[in-house]
Amino acid sequence: MKVQNINDVDKFFKVIDQCKGKVELVTGEGDRLNLKSKLSQYVSMAKIFSDGTIAELEIIAYEPEDITKLVNFMMEN
Repeated sequence: MKVQNINDVDKFFKVIDQCKGKVELVTGEGDRLNLKSKLSQYVSMAKIFSDGTIAELEIIAYEPEDITKLVNFMMEN
């Protein structure tokens, strides 16, 4: 799924942390990073955004309830 215009990165990671299953960031090269790992969060976000906003990410969530959480986050923000 593509997520766009994330203005509140802290809230985004709180939603990721609440997910029960694996949530991965797909890089431009096709690599997958585990977004539930704090190290991966810091490394991936340092590369992706520098102005406090994330324009677009491709993420994969494996659990239906996690997808719902992420969709709700995107609709609320």
